[in-house]
Amino acid sequence: MISFFLCLAVLVCGYLFYGKFVDQTFAPDDRETPAVAINDGVDYVVMPQWKLFMIQLLNIAGLGPIFGALSGAMWGPVVFLWITFGTVFAGAVHDYFAGMLSERNNGASISEVTGIYLGGTMKNVMRVFSVILLIMVGTVFAVGPAGLIVTLTTNSGLSGIMTNKIFWLAIIIAYYFIATFISVDKVIGKVYPLFGICLIIMAIGVCFGTLTSGEKIPEIFSNFHNMHPKGTPIWAFMFITVACGAISGFHATQSPLMARCLKSERQGHFVFYGAMVAEGIIALIWAAAGVTLLGVDKLSELGGGNNNTVYQICTMTMGKVGIILAMLGVIACPITSGDTAFRSARLTLADWMKLDQGKWQNRLMLCVPVLGIGCILGFGNALGKIDYQIIWRYFSWSNQTLAMIVLWAGAMFLAQNKKNYWICAVPATFMSAVSMTYFMMAGECMGLISFFKNNKAVGYPVGIIFAAACLYLFLSKAKNASKKAAKVA
Repeated sequence: MISFFLCLAVLVCGYLFYGKFVDQTFAPDDRETPAVAINDGVDYVVMPQWKLFMIQLLNIAGLGPIFGALSGAMWGPVVFLWITFGTVFAGAVHDYFAGMLSERNNGASISEVTGIYLGGTMKNVMRVFSVILLIMVGTVFAVGPAGLIVTLTTNSGLSGIMTNKIFWLAIIIAYYFIATFISVDKVIGKVYPLFGICLIIMAIGVCFGTLTSGEKIPEIFSNFHNMHPKGTPIWAFMFITVACGAISGFHATQSPLMARCLKSERQGHFVFYGAMVAEGIIALIWAAAGVTLLGVDKLSELGGGNNNTVYQICTMTMGKVGIILAMLGVIACPITSGDTAFRSARLTLADWMKLDQGKWQNRLMLCVPVLGIGCILGFGNALGKIDYQIIWRYFSWSNQTLAMIVLWAGAMFLAQNKKNYWICAVPATFMSAVSMTYFMMAGECMGLISFFKNNKAVGYPVGIIFAAACLYLFLSKAKNASKKAAKVA
């Protein structure tokens, strides 16, 4: 239990001190923000800071800090370290720079932002990569909550259409279309505070229930080893599995949504860095609940984070009275990320095609195909034609690869402005190693070839070499950027 509270303290102190250091390094000023300068009444809308924080938190807190954290708990309490330090030094830094660099470039989508700092080739790669990732995220966050609702209604004794996954999936996708199409403050700005209450109650309830369950949260220092029942390597599988609970490239697609709504640059620390720390706390709570109440063997037997494990933990921590509120909180998380995932896909395509989104015809032209693909994938899963776990695994790897790219873009921005680029370059190097190692070893990537699957002798060196090469290339580019900046000065 000491480990849990120490990690919780590090997360809070990380926001107060390291987050402030990151903010001061970026140096926000009093320039006019895109929300004020552009204000189109659809995507560029000034909103209060508390609402910006709540929307950002709900945008990014999908199934990752819940399902991902529970799956990560299969490795034991060592996962606490990744959630804690990953959040403070990588995830929150990533989210902050994704939002603030977008704000500095008229609220541009993350694909356009990376193009500005990493070149035209990377911009085109990121355009395609981002849209595919966002549609996968939207699909995962439609199928997931539909399954959770079915689990809840079935276990509540209901039957018929109320326990039909296709029925709930259709309702969720219909909501996604509305939220994607109309002004950001009309639906998202109105319903998110309510969802936020559910999310907060859920987190508090699960935390309190775990602490008072009579079971002791395992300590890191007495379990500092790989506890995964199947022996799956910690590096880099745990770092990919936890995803959103420590660092997530998906967040980079969401931060520009709120970058278009900031009244002042000085709100960035609270809105972007703060929301990620809050998500890290949520992930820590769920990981602690999983490893304490179910244990690594039971989690592995149940398949890690899924509808069943969430339901069991909610039942064990809050009983029949609190379970409805807890499940609503878990359902709200993915829904409030799924709608903005499709919205981000629309905006990425709009920036790419230079389509004015103030016109409803242009929004409709993008909403229909984006949601259409989501429908095909979602209903394909509901009908048993497409494996949900396959979508999730590809999402997890592409998610962390996107995070790697965005961190390199942040490092290049700092280098061009002769600032301390190491706050982005170090986590970028780390995530480069994580992403490439996983790619070389995972069963859905190079691991499709039996020689590479879980082959540490190949995967580890290739990951390290790739990360070193990325760092070397960056330092070369950073040196040239500094020389150019010096000549201009």
